[in-house]
Amino acid sequence: MAITAQDVNRLRQETGAGMMDCKKALTEANGDFETAKDILRKQGQKIASKRADNATSEGAVLTQVNADGTVGTVIALACETEPVSKVEDFKNLAQTVLAAAVSNTSGTKEDLLATPQSDGRSLQDHITDLMGKIGEKIDVVSYETVSAERVVAYNHSNGKLGVLVGLTNTGGNEVTEVGKDVAMQIAAMRPIAVDKDGVDAATIQREIEIGKEQARAEGKPEEMLEKIAQGKLNKFYKESTLLNQEFVKDPSVTIAKLLDNTSKGMTVTEFKRVAIG
Repeated sequence: MAITAQDVNRLRQETGAGMMDCKKALTEANGDFETAKDILRKQGQKIASKRADNATSEGAVLTQVNADGTVGTVIALACETEPVSKVEDFKNLAQTVLAAAVSNTSGTKEDLLATPQSDGRSLQDHITDLMGKIGEKIDVVSYETVSAERVVAYNHSNGKLGVLVGLTNTGGNEVTEVGKDVAMQIAAMRPIAVDKDGVDAATIQREIEIGKEQARAEGKPEEMLEKIAQGKLNKFYKESTLLNQEFVKDPSVTIAKLLDNTSKGMTVTEFKRVAIG
């Protein structure tokens, strides 16, 4: 049957695919719209399979905190190239992923991707369809949440880095500003844990062994190595755990002291730092 421009435009409006792809799909489907949609979807699946191992170093990181400030969500939608990360379809998809993440209570990526959208199709179907349209791999590479007495979010200006920080013992005070400062500290200094108690045993043992080897290489006596390594470990805690880090804006105080000065006993319960690239 003859494929009209109106038919092609209708399919394009319904799927977001390119004009030529829509025309080709309709021709192959003999004008049947549902079959044409399946053809376009399979095209996206082929691209997804073909480019499965491609690196995704561009994209967008988005955050959202709920109305009462107690739950924060951060997602990262990645693609292969910067130009794709800037197109409207990709930006809209990132917002769709964030909305699904906020409404998804399971916290797993698999359940997030299975979330049905307004048209009944899953979020993964929408991602696959866009892959078919643009010809690049697109993937949700991070999905994290933080729940606390008060959650503050920070998005870096490049759109590729987001932080959530959970605070407790706020005393009912307005803590958005200090929370933002702490979130920016996390973005810049990349702590590996809230405090030394959050550092895993394997990391601690590795730092101790590194400290011993460094001391041994400097010719220190064998009986002194353990003590020297413990000193280096304490320095590691100061540099790599959030509450023990010096505040970037005022090195005379640690993050722990900054929070306590704002509200007695206030501290960080957890944080998430998500970046692309």
